[in-house]
Formats: sequence, C-alpha cells, structure tokens
Amino acid sequence: MAPPLSRRSLLQTAALAVAAPAVSLAPTARAAAAVAEAPAATAAPAAWTVQPFALDQVTLGQGVFADKRKLMLDHARGYDVNRLLQVFRANAGLPTADAVAPGGWEGLDGEANGNLRGHYTGHFITMLAQAWAGTGEQVFADRLRTMVGALTEVREALRKDPVVLSTAGRFGTAAENVRGSYQYVDLPSGVLGGTSAVTLSAWVKPTHDGNWARVFDFGDNTTRYMYLAARNADGVPRFAITTSGPGAEQGLNGTAALPLNQWSHLAVTIAGGTGILHVNGTEVARNTAMTLTPAALGTPVNNWLGRSNYAADPVFAGAYDEFNIWSRALTAAEITELQSGRATDSSAGRGDLAAYAFDETSGGTFADASGRNLTATLRRTWGGPSHAGFLAAYPETQFIDLESRTSSDYTKVWAPYYTAHKILRGVLDAYLATDDARALDLASGMCGWMYSRLSKLPESTRQRMWGLFSSGEFGGIVEAVCDLHAITGKAEHLALAQLFDLDRLIDSCAANTDILDGLHANQHIPIFTGYLRLYDATGERRYLDAARNFWDMVVPHRMYGIGGTSTGEFWKARDVIAGTISATTAETCCAYNMLKLSRTLFFHDQAPKYMDYYERALYNQVLGSKQDKADAEKPLVTYFIGLTPGHVRDYTPKQGTTCCEGTGMESATKYQDSVYFRKADGSALYVNLYSPSTLTWAEKGLTVTQTTNYPREQGTTLTLSGGSAAFELKLRVPSWATAGFRVTVNGRAVSGTPTPGGYVTVSRTWRGGDVVRIAVPFRLRVEKALDDPSLQTLFYGPVNLVGRNSATGYLELGLYRNAGLSGDLLPSLTPVTGKPLHYTLNGTEFAPFFEGTEDPTHAYFRRAEPGVVFGNTDSGVANPARSDGTTLLDEIWAGAPFGGKSALLARVRSTVDAWVTAGLLGAADGRTVVRTAERATFAA
Repeated sequence: MAPPLSRRSLLQTAALAVAAPAVSLAPTARAAAAVAEAPAATAAPAAWTVQPFALDQVTLGQGVFADKRKLMLDHARGYDVNRLLQVFRANAGLPTADAVAPGGWEGLDGEANGNLRGHYTGHFITMLAQAWAGTGEQVFADRLRTMVGALTEVREALRKDPVVLSTAGRFGTAAENVRGSYQYVDLPSGVLGGTSAVTLSAWVKPTHDGNWARVFDFGDNTTRYMYLAARNADGVPRFAITTSGPGAEQGLNGTAALPLNQWSHLAVTIAGGTGILHVNGTEVARNTAMTLTPAALGTPVNNWLGRSNYAADPVFAGAYDEFNIWSRALTAAEITELQSGRATDSSAGRGDLAAYAFDETSGGTFADASGRNLTATLRRTWGGPSHAGFLAAYPETQFIDLESRTSSDYTKVWAPYYTAHKILRGVLDAYLATDDARALDLASGMCGWMYSRLSKLPESTRQRMWGLFSSGEFGGIVEAVCDLHAITGKAEHLALAQLFDLDRLIDSCAANTDILDGLHANQHIPIFTGYLRLYDATGERRYLDAARNFWDMVVPHRMYGIGGTSTGEFWKARDVIAGTISATTAETCCAYNMLKLSRTLFFHDQAPKYMDYYERALYNQVLGSKQDKADAEKPLVTYFIGLTPGHVRDYTPKQGTTCCEGTGMESATKYQDSVYFRKADGSALYVNLYSPSTLTWAEKGLTVTQTTNYPREQGTTLTLSGGSAAFELKLRVPSWATAGFRVTVNGRAVSGTPTPGGYVTVSRTWRGGDVVRIAVPFRLRVEKALDDPSLQTLFYGPVNLVGRNSATGYLELGLYRNAGLSGDLLPSLTPVTGKPLHYTLNGTEFAPFFEGTEDPTHAYFRRAEPGVVFGNTDSGVANPARSDGTTLLDEIWAGAPFGGKSALLARVRSTVDAWVTAGLLGAADGRTVVRTAERATFAA
C-alpha cells in the first residue's frame, strides 16, 4: 500500500485530498474547532481526469530553473519577516519591533498611501510554503510558523479594544501611537470646562512628518473646533480656533518644524485677547487679536489627542508624555519651568482641568490627575472589525467604502478583496505546508468575515463592485475559498465562493462572446481559475465553458511571443499584437495567472495546447522576469516586460513590493509544479516539460529521474528506479517540434510518427532500470504578429531569442539567405563560441529571453528580404510581394521541409511559374531565380 500523502504533498494538489491534520503546535480553541469540522478525507474532483504531483514529490535538478530558484531561495531565507509584519502589527496597535515596512505598495508612504499593504506578505508566505515543500529546509518552516504566529496575535488584537503601547517618555513612560494604527486618545466631554482663559501643554515625539496631524483637536465638526497641529502645510506647528469654519480661524504659526523622533514641548496660552505659542519653552508666535477662547466652543463633542475633526487628516504618529490643561494662562517662566521636570513638581502644578501623565503600561485608559476624574480612553478611528475573523494590514474601511462606491479611485479603495486573497492564500498554503492549525483558523476566520459582509449585500451591489476596475479586483480569491471548502466541507465557504460571480463576464465568455477589449487583464485572468474550481464543486457548466472560451480569447489572439499578455495592464482589440507593443507590455502577473489557468484547464481536458502555452510562457516570460542576480532586499522581478526596440528590463519596479514581484516570488519556488501529471486512476504518467527533475511516484513505488540540460540540450533522458508498474507514459510533442521527435526505450525505437502538438504514448509494464531517451531537434523559426506579418519574433525550439542592441527602432533582418532544406533558418545565424543558444546576425547578438540581464533587447524585429537569395547566392532579383505582404521567398519556403535539393527546386519552379503567370514576377527574373537556386548549396 502506498504511504499516505503528507500535508506538504497536498500543497500542490489544490487542497483536494486532505486528511485531518496531525497538529504539531498547540491550537487555539477556534483552531481545534475548525480542524474538527474538516472531513476525514475528501477526494479530488471527479472532473479532474488528470492530477498534479505535489512540490515535494518533484525535485529540481541542476539547470536554468534551479539557478533561478536559488536566487529566490536566498532572498526567502534572508529577508527580515518583521518588515512584512510591520503593517499588520501597526494596524492592530502592536509593537513593531522598530521594523521598517517595505517600500512601494507595502508601506504607508508608497503609491496610493499603501492601500494595498498586506498583499505582499501573503505572497511571501506562499513563497515560504512552496520553498519548504520543494526543499525541505527547516528555515522555511520556521519562518512560516513565525509569521503565522504573528498574524494570529494581530487578529487577536484587532478583536479587542486597543491597548496602550508603552514606551520610554520624556520623564518616565509615555504612550505611543504607531503610525498605521489609527489610534487616538478620546477625552471625556467637558474637559475644557468652558474656560475663557487656558493653557494647553503637551510633550510629543512625532515619528512621521505628515502635515495636519493633530496633537489635539477639540470640536464638534469642521465648523467649530480648536486644534494644535504638529505640522501645517508649511511644515511648522499651528494652533487655531474657530466657530465659523477654516476661513475664520484665529491662529498661531510656529517658525520651525518639530524634529522627528525627539521630544518637543508645545504650549498654547489664551487670555485677554492674546494667544501665545511656545515651543520648547520659547515663544514662537503671538496673536493679540484673538477674540475666541474655549468658552466660545461650548462643550465640544469630540475631544481628541491625535485625531482631527477633518477625516482626511492623518492620525498623529508618535508618542505622548504629559498633557495638561489649566484654566488660566501660565506665565513664560512657568512654561520654561515645565521643560525640566514633571508638571506635578513645577510651580504650576498639574493641570486643573485635565492632567494625563501617560504612565500606564497596560489597558486602554489613561488616568486624569486633575481631580476631575476625566479618564481618557484609547480608541481606533474606525472602531473595530465587523467580524472576529477579520485580518488585514489596514482598517475595514476600504471594504465598507467599496460597497457604496460607483467609480474607481485607487487612492481611496485599492482592491481590498485582492489583498484579502493574497493573505488568505498565504495562510492556507502555510497550513497545507506545515499542519499549523492556527493558519487554518486564520483562513477559516477570514472567510467567515467575508461571508458575513458579502452575504448581506444585494446581488446588484456585488455585481457593481466586481465590475469596478481596480477597486473591485479580487484576484484568485474564488480558487482559494474553494480550496478551503475542500478542507473544511463548510457550506458557508462554498456559498462565499459563489458570491464573487461576475455574471456579465461569465455569461459572455460562456456564450463565446469576446468582451475583453478594454478590460484590465490581471483583474480577470485569475477569476477564471476560480470559476473552474467552482465548476468542480458545483458542476455548473457555465463556469467551465466560460473558462475554456476565455483562454481561447487570450491565446493566441492577445498573446505576445513570450507568452505574456496586456499592454499598460489592459487588453486591446482581438488580434492586435503589433499595434499594442509598448514599454508596458506583458505584465508579469498575467503570465503567472495564465499558467495557473492553463494547468487547471488541462486537469479537465488534456488538450496539448494548454501545455504548449505553459512551456512558452514558463521558459520565456516567467524565467526572463527574474534577474540573474542576488539581492537581499529585493526579489528582482519585472512588473512589465516592454517589447519595444531596445527595451531594458526593470527588475526593481515602482519602488518594490508590487503584485508582480509577489507572483514572481511564487513562480520561482514552484518551477516544477507542472513537469509531471498523473491520470486520476493512476493509469498514465504525463511528462509535460523537459526539465531536469526527479519524480517520486509513491503510489507506484517508482522514481523517475529526468536528466537533461534542456533547453540547452535538444532532448532528455528518463531513468526509472524502484519496483514495477504498468501505466502509459505520455510524452509531450511540442507543436514546434517539426524537425523530428524520436523516442527509444532501453535503446529500442518506439514505433509511430509523433504528431507535433500532441503526446506520444508508450504503454508497458515499467521496471527499475528502464531508460527512455527523447530527442527533440530544434529549428529556428519565426512567429508573426497577427496584425502585421512583417513584425516577427525569433524562436529556437521553445526559446525566444532576442537581439541585444541599443537601437530604439526595429531591427531589419533577413533570414532566408542560408535557410536549410528542412526550413530551419538557423544557418543564416552564426553561433557564438562558448555561449549556448547565443548567435549573431548582422552584428547583433541574439540570446535567450530567459536570461535575466539588463541589456537593451529587441524581442520583435522587422522582417526584410529585399532580394531573392539562396544558399548565400544572390540572384540580383528583387523579392516581389503580394498585396497581403507575402513574398516570393515566403511562398517558396512555406513548402519546407524538403527531402532534398531536387524537392526544393521543384518548389522554386512551380512557385516562380505561378508568380510569373499572375504578373507578379517578370519571366526573365523568374528564370534568373530558378538558375540561382540550381547553383546554390543548401544546408540540411
């Protein structure tokens, strides 16, 4: 009997054959309950006629994939995970260990103020899970447990009222507001006491230079208020009071910015029509025309330290030590005295209206020492989550705003359910990789929270939400929720997955109506992988039909040669390729998600086109998106791969931590996920990719080792070891493999003629020691842009070759000059000695796209065959063309391969005769062309 699959083995089988976990860490009560609800063993979907192997069942051998993965594994080992956790801990008001959040999209200062923060952490957790499954290195499991533990603490903190974060103060302890926590101190009503003379004094240590963050703000709204801002629009402190809105403010402005991360003392006095602002004991502003006092405000409703009555203003980030309010104006001497000690030890004494020392080290309240017992309370601006399962690195407000939003504004709401998906996927992968029940509890809790929100919304609201560009993007959340449902069996989880139906998209694609023009590409690609999983769970046919038809709308109709799609993140009209090439083509996330969709479609329908595409995108865009360089701080993955002439790849896009860097981390740790598949009944083994690797097929008691340097080697060898088993070995014949595909088993040729774009099947009882050798000869070929046949890209076997040239216009190249009888264009290029897959042509070096360099590259070139040349013999005759651009040489070489020179000459003569008859070529020139071909010498 085959040994049971480990939890790590289940990671790549989409959570579809799950046994109750053997918990290695003490679970919480909720975690234990979630585990108890899981069915003992759920089978793979009946619709999956083919299933993948887990990452820990396929080991990468040495080669281009292992080299790229090593760079990413080094990054995964070394990057400080506390930096990724910083935004989560800050949101929950927890200590952040002084960690600095990653830049770009993952911090509060990046694009759109970090409204996507948390997404990158989810990607990183998935990378760690895949790294652990693929390598077995304990460091990755340890890091996973650290991150899951931290997120568990974050969720617990979010469930409760905020708790004081104590820090070293000016005189003792102080209360810290971590930036991103949205916490402030709420003082009781009546704190100002209706006084007509006042002194307000505070020690503050700002940690961020955001303008208009309030030290305090007392008021009812944006009409009646009194505030002190640490920085105004000019970056200096400002005090203001008004009963008639901002246009009527009576104010005091400082003269210099408060230093960050240092204690500063601020004091404001008002009495007798004069207001004075002191900074660190020095008067910096005086207004002798101040007619307003706190008495004019009455009894303000909002009495806040750190929060503004203007909702758009930032919350004060930093620490508070003493805050005092006196019902008189302190003298300059008294204010100076406050610089050297606590108020209680000064001649002024504690404030008689309010006095907070912030000496508390626990709890969520602050004692008032004024004698008025005005206990203050620590609060969040957004209150707290609507459900105990909420887990995010920002408040729930983005989700709430989306429900009423009718237009997209990513500076306000930036794909909150997309971010939720990345976190959910990460913790789910962590559970599958490590059996950590806390991770399952986090995943189940998140889905419970999402269901509690979405199930209450009218269907029309959800349809509007999911149709919004960017704001309504939800990524692959449906797939993740379906995977969780396969573990828990909870009806609520399946119901949640269906709440993400985007009916207009599903119904149009199911009817094979192409509506992709103008849509945001990566917002929609992962949706269909999720809908396939919904088909698995529900049997609803429209999900499957929609996914199949959608794929066909992208491949090849919106696909560049490298397998990528989209320009500037969006799709244009069908079959427009040349017309969409730009510096922002081929968003890397799109390729990642098209690979996921292709493999999932293959599980339902073993159409070779899916694995042909998989090879194309994997060996070109995905490999080429990772720079061949080590970096401790960055994964070095492209966002876009521009296909314009002379484009230089940017491996540190948008300040880092983009969606594509996240998926890039995942891609680089699962290169082996589709090398082998098995039939659901175990009757066949599919070899989809020729990649150095070892498969442990425990159910058969066999190990299959694939030895190759593919694609630098034009073939591969499979060696079996272990016991014996009868099954069909299915070897993929790439659609480009037109130069012959040969298979031998133990030295004997397998009969039959392999069909490019199919599978060769070898059926026998396999035994340890069997050796299968596969020869896959490469040819150099071109692929033409659908809308401009003269714009072409060059392939050698599966490898896209790009010119390295700094020119910013399309290179003009001719390739027929020395074409071989086989139709191979390679003889027209010159190999570079010592550099496999490198060639030169017309002074330009051509190299594999997958090499992650910073050379200026030309993925597309302009085909130029001005004269009729055979075997480097020039006829002197111009190469004529039809109205559609097809040239005489195109038509001649379309007959390749040729069995010999005589067959080629016959093709030349018949084609020339047809062109002369059609009036496209003069008779004399035709005879010259034929004579030239007769004299020429051709490569095989």
